Amino acid sequence: MALFNPNVTTETLNKMSVNTMVTHLGIEFTRIGEDFIEARMPVDQRTHQPLGLLHGGASVVLAETLGSVAATCCVDMSKQYCVGLEINANHIKSVREGFVTGITRPVHVGKKTQVWEIKITNEQNELVCVSRITMAVIDKK
Repeated sequence: MALFNPNVTTETLNKMSVNTMVTHLGIEFTRIGEDFIEARMPVDQRTHQPLGLLHGGASVVLAETLGSVAATCCVDMSKQYCVGLEINANHIKSVREGFVTGITRPVHVGKKTQVWEIKITNEQNELVCVSRITMAVIDKK
């Protein structure tokens, strides 16, 4: 059984993100696999903190975007929607420029909650941040 809705493509995810924080920060969905979604984000003036490093909050935005989108892609959007309950992040390595790439994979996909792990790496494929988000699955009224 497929994890994600079959009509989900990187094109639909990128179109869905227009005029949101996702496009403001330059986040772009790049790949969808059987059990993962990938996106990349530039490390530039939009995502820097004052020391010129990737802002930890920007990493969390990338992580939350990936986890929330992945959770949403697992439900019937005409009947349910997903919202974040909790997110954590461990910042492992700093980045000054280029791009970071995040990949999310499920830890648990249940009827009322989902848990997703997100790993963010730099262009040398070194771990920059690891995050986990818990999502609530809510029935529409």
